[in-house]
Amino acid sequence: MGLLGILLGLAGLIFFAYRGSSILVLAPIAGLIAAAFAGYPLLASWTQTFMSNAADFIAQFFPLFLLGALFGKLMEDSGSVTSIANYMVTKLGAERAILAVVLAGAIVTYGGVSLFVAFFVIAPMGMALFSQAGVPRRLMPAAIALGTSTFTMSAMPGTPAIQNAIPMPFFGTTPFAAPGLGIIASVIMLGFGMWWLKRAETKARIKGEGFGVIAADATDQAADDPIVRERATTAREFDPAEIRKSTEAPAGPPIGLAFLPLAMVIAVNLLMSFVVLPRMDVAFLAEPQWGATSLSAVGGLWSVMVALLVGIVTVIAINFRSVPALRATMTAGANASVLPIVSVASLVGFGAVVASLPAFAVVRDWVLSIDGGPLVSLAVATNILAALTGSASGGLTIALDALGPTYMKLAAETGISPDLMHRVAVIGAGTLDSLPHNGAVVTLLAVCGCTHRESYVDIVMAAIVSALIALAAVIVLGSLVGSF
Repeated sequence: MGLLGILLGLAGLIFFAYRGSSILVLAPIAGLIAAAFAGYPLLASWTQTFMSNAADFIAQFFPLFLLGALFGKLMEDSGSVTSIANYMVTKLGAERAILAVVLAGAIVTYGGVSLFVAFFVIAPMGMALFSQAGVPRRLMPAAIALGTSTFTMSAMPGTPAIQNAIPMPFFGTTPFAAPGLGIIASVIMLGFGMWWLKRAETKARIKGEGFGVIAADATDQAADDPIVRERATTAREFDPAEIRKSTEAPAGPPIGLAFLPLAMVIAVNLLMSFVVLPRMDVAFLAEPQWGATSLSAVGGLWSVMVALLVGIVTVIAINFRSVPALRATMTAGANASVLPIVSVASLVGFGAVVASLPAFAVVRDWVLSIDGGPLVSLAVATNILAALTGSASGGLTIALDALGPTYMKLAAETGISPDLMHRVAVIGAGTLDSLPHNGAVVTLLAVCGCTHRESYVDIVMAAIVSALIALAAVIVLGSLVGSF
């Protein structure tokens, strides 16, 4: 009965979330259904298990959600994202339209800009470029997804994406965990994704397929769509409803100044991880007053927080005269972080209720018994949970909350580096999270004015298949030679 309750709760969560119901309501109900079938006390399951774990997630990761959303909104309203996208479009031209869109998305998201901000800025420019080049509009979502939602989210060393930050407290790692394997995975994702998209473009040209019909006001409609908002806020760290709450500068900064905040985020993240924090005296962290923790548990988060904070200060210093309403921009950015973190925290709370039930032992034992060793079972666990929740961050946190200590024990027993575990977990969570009900997929299609029927197959190939191939390569290489 307990396992049936878990399945019913999960099925209801997926079904009603896909239909646009709020995850804030669905997650506790789904958790209570699972608890009821197991005979657990409902109120205690809600207040002591669900809420305490949701609150722990917010306490741990809200600074990253807040700083990431602020940085993304400032980069948008300063015109910096627009300047970077325009630069890539101008340099690469219409003959390399797909590559221009992919690289524009990759640069801004690797530098710390939320992918939802990238969606709303890059999509209109990409549409104009694709129309000029005669590339089918239906390929636009896959091109943007490849640049914003694959290697810069899960594989590139040092990426400030929340998905890359979540494993750090569990494994005691840094944002640069397994850098060599991460770079190899990034090359595989980018290479396979570009091969597929160019192949699709070539086939379309042979058939005489042109750009198609221009989707008028697609970005504005997506920003105002309540169903898009509900789905999107469980997928990433930015609320799309705040996109239009402030005004973008009429002209962006020169390209060098537009790139500078992104470069500062990357550089400061690197310095904090390998120079500043290792030299700090943090013995006080062992005291109960500071949570009785260690630098390995918080250092990775601190590195990303300081990097984003420096990025925010840099973009304000460069553009404070040109941003039309700095206070409105800061307010919109701050507000944009709230619903996403509470939504993901609700998923984490649901996962905590499920993990507390006796029936979950069946699921845990099945995952750990998968052939191929700990790396394969970890990849399967994060894939499945990200797919079911439609959220890489939610699925990853649920998996590591439930199984993280077990995997750390297995890593110690088998000699597997925690860095390798970190990279496999993040890439695994960033694969099947892009199923049709994923909020980022729904938002991206809406922004581009496309449908699942038109564009989803190409998203699967560029964002899912490419990531699965890269994940397999990382597991094989990591098993053979270890982390590097």
